[in-house]
Amino acid sequence: MRAEVSKAGVAKSDREPLLVVVLGPTASGKTALALAIARRFHGEIVSCDSVAMYREFEIGTAKPSAAERAEIPHHLLDYVDPLADVTAGEYARQAREILREITLRETVLGKNEQRGLLPIVSGGTGLYLRALLEGLFSGPSRSGDLRNGGLRNEELRKKLRGRAEKHGPEHLHRILQRLDAPAANRIHANDVPKVIRAIEVCLSSRRASPQTSPRTSPRTMTELWQQGREPLHGFRILRLGLNPEREALYARINQRAAKMFDDGLIAETKMLLAKYGEQARPLASLGYKQAMQFLRGELDRDSALAAAQQAHRNYAKRQITWFRREPDVNWLAGFGDEPAIQAEGIAAVERQI
Repeated sequence: MRAEVSKAGVAKSDREPLLVVVLGPTASGKTALALAIARRFHGEIVSCDSVAMYREFEIGTAKPSAAERAEIPHHLLDYVDPLADVTAGEYARQAREILREITLRETVLGKNEQRGLLPIVSGGTGLYLRALLEGLFSGPSRSGDLRNGGLRNEELRKKLRGRAEKHGPEHLHRILQRLDAPAANRIHANDVPKVIRAIEVCLSSRRASPQTSPRTSPRTMTELWQQGREPLHGFRILRLGLNPEREALYARINQRAAKMFDDGLIAETKMLLAKYGEQARPLASLGYKQAMQFLRGELDRDSALAAAQQAHRNYAKRQITWFRREPDVNWLAGFGDEPAIQAEGIAAVERQI
């Protein structure tokens, strides 16, 4: 690595700072690997998890422990009110600001050398990670203009939510399939908020702005996705992907879901439901959704657990498919808490420092 020496005798790299991204399916050990790298290289961890950002949702989110958070600084955990809604774009803006703040903080390496701290992004929410690294389009306003901040059409959203409640989530997913098949293939039918957003984008973008011809304006979320994105600049990005053997991963997912139920997931869900009502978005996420079904009497405890395990396995499969499309991933064939995998990941970072 080329470097220059300042008047104060401190070595400074003339390369862009390194950003490490730890990605992979649920239960693959991303937290363990991120912590190992942070300990070795004076790092701070930025969470990329669309559920772990919510306060008071603990058991079902598999957040880092209090001891781990006390040892290594973590960001974008426990900072969102359960009744709030954070989009991928909003997450990306906050995460980018934090990444730059981390690199400005310096650690002393030796008598005459110091270096900015290492930012490490860790998480499995693919859309949020893509927004952070590649950027997203701003989204249409009520007028269909993409340039004025992407205001939402709440009236349309209310109608679509009503349809989902009356006809089920598959009804909305079929609508999206007709409007934008690639987006429908990316978004699971049960992820109603994302399906609604994609339909909103498709319908709103058809209302061309005065400066745009209807015949040339984008019509789908997929087409809009390719326009107006601003990738993350100012970093060298090292992607480390965890790829454990599939059956071993599924076994670990089943064990973790069972532990969540044993540790009081149903009681936590009951408390959160009483405090915030069904409007709390994380109550629709994996684990909490099945606990809600138990509390409503729709499933007994064993069936709720089995449904949670199946839902987590299905989610892991979708994550694997998503992350396989990420560019330049250094795949590690194991779990992030395995010493050999941690050594391999640390070695990959060492080559870039």
